[in-house]
Amino acid sequence: MKRIRKGDKIVVVCGKDKGRQGTVLNVSANNLVLVEAVNMVKKHAKANPMAGIEGGIIEKEMPLDISNIMLFNPITNKGDRVGFKVLEDGRKVRYFKSNGEVVDV
Repeated sequence: MKRIRKGDKIVVVCGKDKGRQGTVLNVSANNLVLVEAVNMVKKHAKANPMAGIEGGIIEKEMPLDISNIMLFNPITNKGDRVGFKVLEDGRKVRYFKSNGEVVDV
């Protein structure tokens, strides 16, 4: 079970986008996270008329390392550390370390 999953709201804690919030689009196997509208870069794309690709400068998201983000806690309005615990019914869930609230319901 991973601490950060697709669809989670996160906060960037270091780097050029420090403090920005976004939604996780993808988590790769080598601990890289793609976040919506965060870590935007400009890429020069060569045109390919056979594939219908238009050339020019495009803006796209680049992945961040998973250590540079924290899960957003809506109760405290800050990034928060995440732990795991097993509920009475046997389910393993994530919870916020600061206030003990369960993330997965």
